[in-house]
Amino acid sequence: MQGFGVHAMMWTSVWDHASAERAIAGAANYNQDYIEIPFFDISSVDAAHSRALLEKHELRATCSLVLPEHAWASARPDAAFDHLTAALDKAAEIGAEALTGVTFGGTTERTGFAPTQGEYDNLTRALGAVAKHAKSLGLQFGIEAVNRYENHLLNTAQQVVDLVERIGMENVFVHLDTFHMNLEEKGLASGIVAARDHLKYMHMSESDRGTPGFGNIAWDELFGALAAIDFDGLLVLESFGGLPDFMAGPTSTWRAVAPSAEDVLDKAIPFLRDKAAQYGLFASR
Repeated sequence: MQGFGVHAMMWTSVWDHASAERAIAGAANYNQDYIEIPFFDISSVDAAHSRALLEKHELRATCSLVLPEHAWASARPDAAFDHLTAALDKAAEIGAEALTGVTFGGTTERTGFAPTQGEYDNLTRALGAVAKHAKSLGLQFGIEAVNRYENHLLNTAQQVVDLVERIGMENVFVHLDTFHMNLEEKGLASGIVAARDHLKYMHMSESDRGTPGFGNIAWDELFGALAAIDFDGLLVLESFGGLPDFMAGPTSTWRAVAPSAEDVLDKAIPFLRDKAAQYGLFASR
C-alpha cells in the first residue's frame, strides 16, 4: 500500500491560513504520509500557501468534496463539470495527487425513487469529461460510495465499479468508506473484492464515525480482504470526533462520537498501523 493519511477535519472544518497550518502540522506530527484536504469553499483556498506548508512538512495530499446541490451531476451535469474542474485546478495548484469524495452528487440527494438510467447517463457523461481534465493535470479522480440515507445513486462498491468501467479512464478509481460499507455491503470483504481492480482509496471510519477499533466494524475481515487483493492504495483515517456544532446537520452527527479529536488520533492511528502490519500491508512504526 502507498501509506496512511488523515482527514483534515480532525483539526478543522474550514481551510483558511491558520487552519491549514494547524492541520498540516498536526498530520505531520502524527507521522502521516498524506493529508486529505476538504474543499468546502474552493475559491477561498490559498493554493500557494497550502503547497508551501505541504513542502515544509514533507507531506503528500489529496483533496475531497461533496457536490453542492446546484452541481449534482445526476440532474445538472454541466454544472457538475464546472464545479469539479475548478476543484481539480485548485488541487493541482496545491500539489495534491487526487480529488475524491462524493464527486458525483450530494449527501442529501434522494429523489424518493430508484435511480434512473437517465441519471446514470448524466453521471457517466459529466464524470467522464471531468476525468479527462484530471488526466490533463496529472491527477487521479475518485468516486466514493455512500449509504442510502445520504444518496440514492451509488451505495455499493459494485455500483461505483460499474460507473468507473462505463467512464473507462485509467485515472478514475473507487473510493470506499468502512462506515458506509457497514450499512450497504453484504460483508466488508465482499465489497473489497468487488472493487479490487479499481480500489485505490479507503476511508477508515468506525460504525458510529468515532474511533476505529472501538465499535462494530469487522476490522480483521477488512484487513484480510485488503491483503488478499494486494491493496496498493491509501488508507485514510476519517472520524467525526471533535466536529464543531455547525457541522452537526451536514454530517447527521447529533451527539459526540468520541471525547475529542486527540483521543481519536491517539487511539486510531496505532490501531490502524498495527492491523496493517499484522496483515502484511505495511511495516509497523
